[in-house]
Amino acid sequence: MEREREREREMADYHFVYKDVEGASTQWDDIQRRLGNLPPKPEPFKPSPFVPADDPDLAPKSKAWLDDRTPAELEDLEDDHDLDDDRFLEEYRKRRLEEMREAAKVARFGSVTQISGSDFVREVSQAPEDVWVVVLLFKEGIQDCALLLQCLEELATKYPATKFVKIISTDCIPNYPDRNLPTILVYNNGAVKGTYVGLHHFGSRRCTSEAIALTLCQSGPVLNDGHSGDGPSRQGILKGVQKRFIEKVVADHENKDVDDEDSD
Repeated sequence: MEREREREREMADYHFVYKDVEGASTQWDDIQRRLGNLPPKPEPFKPSPFVPADDPDLAPKSKAWLDDRTPAELEDLEDDHDLDDDRFLEEYRKRRLEEMREAAKVARFGSVTQISGSDFVREVSQAPEDVWVVVLLFKEGIQDCALLLQCLEELATKYPATKFVKIISTDCIPNYPDRNLPTILVYNNGAVKGTYVGLHHFGSRRCTSEAIALTLCQSGPVLNDGHSGDGPSRQGILKGVQKRFIEKVVADHENKDVDDEDSD
């Protein structure tokens, strides 16, 4: 008896449950299922296909994406191999970067900057060939100079690709007489293209920025707004300024009529 029990314990140590490959079945099981003695065989487990999370850095670069980049970011894209594989986007990146550089170039002006005598050669005579420079010779305390300067500030804002500077008259030309103030000098490519002594060239005390613009255009395509390709033609500038001048005169006339009616 004791020997039989020992044998049963030994057999128990070797007992195991056989588990076949998932989804597989024996021929006997298949027969039993056809006879309805076993439930249908369950479908083998299939995990969902792996879908990696979206990575914005790996997404294809589009035109809209490039439009949102800063100049520094566009420079960094020089080593982006994804763009190198797409000729259109690479060309567009270069063109977009060039446009931003040109816009930054235009933005360097836009106001009347005061210079000293030692600055004159660098700021005026040595200005780039495609830049026209309007120089105002002035002195503080002279009313005509202040009036002309106010009008030039308006023009500098409207035409930021034209360089406007002001300099105290005697710093530019020693012993320059105050009776000649204000004086405007127009430079291009290191040469004087126009000289206007006194306020009478622009309508005296009734001068406006439009009247000054019309006069400056007599020296060439002086005024440039930075949005006209290689530079607007002289005729195009004149037409634009004349239109604004006429509109201003008409508006002033209408306002005067209204004031006269109110006074009556």
